[in-house]
Amino acid sequence: MSVKTRERWTHTLVCVTTLCMRLLGLDIGSSSVKAAVLAGTRVTGSIARAGFPTRYHGDRAEVEPKHVLNAIDRAISDLGAKAKKVDAIALSVMAPAWLAMDHHGKPLTPLVTHQDRRSVQVAMDLERRVGKSRMLKLVGNRPFPGGISSTTYAWFNRHQPRLMKRADLVGHLNTFLLMHLTHARVIDPSNASFMGLFKLDQSGWSEEVMDAVGATEHQLPQIVSSDGVEGFVTRTAGRRFGLTHGTPVLAGLIDTGSAMLLAGAKPGKLLDVCGSTDVLALCVAKPRPHERLITRALGVGKKWLSVSTQAAAGSALNWVRDQLFCDGDKERFSKIVTELSRDPLKSPVRFQNYLAGDRTSLEQRTASITGMTLATTRRQILSALIESLAESSAERLELLKQVNRTIGRNVIVSGGAAEGLGEILHRDWPGKWTFRYEDEASLRGLGCLLS
Repeated sequence: MSVKTRERWTHTLVCVTTLCMRLLGLDIGSSSVKAAVLAGTRVTGSIARAGFPTRYHGDRAEVEPKHVLNAIDRAISDLGAKAKKVDAIALSVMAPAWLAMDHHGKPLTPLVTHQDRRSVQVAMDLERRVGKSRMLKLVGNRPFPGGISSTTYAWFNRHQPRLMKRADLVGHLNTFLLMHLTHARVIDPSNASFMGLFKLDQSGWSEEVMDAVGATEHQLPQIVSSDGVEGFVTRTAGRRFGLTHGTPVLAGLIDTGSAMLLAGAKPGKLLDVCGSTDVLALCVAKPRPHERLITRALGVGKKWLSVSTQAAAGSALNWVRDQLFCDGDKERFSKIVTELSRDPLKSPVRFQNYLAGDRTSLEQRTASITGMTLATTRRQILSALIESLAESSAERLELLKQVNRTIGRNVIVSGGAAEGLGEILHRDWPGKWTFRYEDEASLRGLGCLLS
């Protein structure tokens, strides 16, 4: 689609939002697809859900692209006929979720997710070649293994060069889905930031970093605004997913960015997405790169997010429950967690919570439990984990405050584990804070793309 055509259709959609446009929102997370019809930011009817598996092997974390497509198909099918009657479609996606495709959009690789750590050595080599300060100045982020997908890109170029010679399009999950829905070769600014190749001034791809990675301009998608109409559902996609041929499709954005849109996306707005991973995101007017933070474009306008993550948050509690408290039900375990959060046990046990590594470090740490004796109990271990979660959350808040001057005290909280986990994560924040929970923020935030 030409730039003029895209702008004309985007303007048309914006002009008629007051007429109660219906948007099909597709929220693709790390384990499932959620689909719903939105009127503004309100879900009309039910939310359809369909899961897909992640394959873990050693330091690798991969998703088969066909499983995501099948999950989208099932979720849309569960919505029924109303999915065909929408005025537009928009995506929010997990990121990074990198893959390479051939000319027809057929995957040549799996989707390599943010939990993948195969590229540690490649990441170190990239940073030595470009330089840490130079990398931060050019693209705003260090090449975190898996967490910034330029490292995955470089890993495949190094280890599977014959395959990568066949690659015609390289991008993230939304690039793949938009290719299948509309045949467009695009990516939005938020996903482009997570590729680690996007210039900090949002003017395009960095040739210097591309050269270090081995990326080519031909392979990379066009960067378009998250709220732009990038194409229309093809006849093939309409038949495949039960959609109406010709429906406009917006480029969409990363799930955290969508939730931030729902929160208002004003500089100083703080969002905490409490889930398997805890994502603490601050909206800022100008990027302020830091070696321990992820700096990425919001996707709309020129705003940015300054992000700090705890790689294993809800997933860490789940691990302890499955390994040490499997004799009871989830409700009983949740009650114990609440008790220990409010009244920690005094013991020498310490939990270093790197069960999922560290998303903002090149060298990957592993978890450890120290201070145990024959007298140590499982409650002491759980209490030590809870203290680790609370302490890390307070430290990440302090880091955001050091780098960014303005942080509002009214915090939007979202995520599947928010209600129980949030109490732990916010317990040690200094001062007074107001927390407001927003259900299904990533899905509902897509409605803001039309406002």
